[in-house]
Amino acid sequence: MKITAVVVTYNRKELLKKVILSLKEIPMLTSIVVVNNGSTDGTEQWLTEQTGIETITQANVGGSGGFYTGIKYAYEQGADWIWCMDDDVFPEPTCLSQLLKQAEDPSVGILCPRRIQAGEIFVNECQEIDTTHTFSSMHQKRLTPEVNEPLDIEGMVFEGPLIRRKVVESIGFPNKDLFIFYDDTDYSLRAVKAGFRVVYVPDAIMQKEKFFSNDTWTEKQQKKKWKRRYQVRNSAYFNHHYGTTFGVRYIRTLTSLAGYLATALWLTISRKGYGWKDIGNLWAAYKDGINERLGCY
Repeated sequence: MKITAVVVTYNRKELLKKVILSLKEIPMLTSIVVVNNGSTDGTEQWLTEQTGIETITQANVGGSGGFYTGIKYAYEQGADWIWCMDDDVFPEPTCLSQLLKQAEDPSVGILCPRRIQAGEIFVNECQEIDTTHTFSSMHQKRLTPEVNEPLDIEGMVFEGPLIRRKVVESIGFPNKDLFIFYDDTDYSLRAVKAGFRVVYVPDAIMQKEKFFSNDTWTEKQQKKKWKRRYQVRNSAYFNHHYGTTFGVRYIRTLTSLAGYLATALWLTISRKGYGWKDIGNLWAAYKDGINERLGCY
């Protein structure tokens, strides 16, 4: 059985070192592939000095473009299982073996680990994706830290999913044009729609880095500003693409957009890192989403 780990990285050399060290302690792995999204912090030089790692360097096309490239490469190299992760999660030595304990059922297509952040269980997976009800959250039956048995889910994250080869054969690769956000939810929903089970495995543990822990609310909003356009656009795209009613396709995203617009307006008025152009960009992002215009901003 050939198992390939795919790690997508961008300007986090020190964290990437921790990920690689963790992966090298897992003997069941056949190979490690690092997709370097055009890092400028010395990552590329460091990677050339390493052994036992395959490296693909490309322009920064976001997490979605990175996983597209990595999964495609691993698949073409004959991997039976493809283990995907960002550069800020660190699998424990038994993580992979615990995931594979749930792999005997051929209907299981993707296995997802539990993440621990700063000593606490971190979850944002969900059991159901609602594509029908306008004023309901897309993510239904969100997981809680109390889940201690394997559980079928529909919404996953690209922080440790182990993907069976047959899933890739059936549904292809992640949508590379999303850049960041919703590429993981999109992929897991596509897998479920194709008849595969996506299973959350709480005994498979990854440690997750914590960012912005000492930042104020305003500082966090300023640092995340560039991401908001992708959040709004890709949420609108996802709802429009999969929604089964007019309300989901065109209205649901407006509720979350209103929150982002209110935040942007407040920070614009208070002159704290936002401007009127940013408000216009959020509205334009919504329109891009419902018109399914994707790509990098």
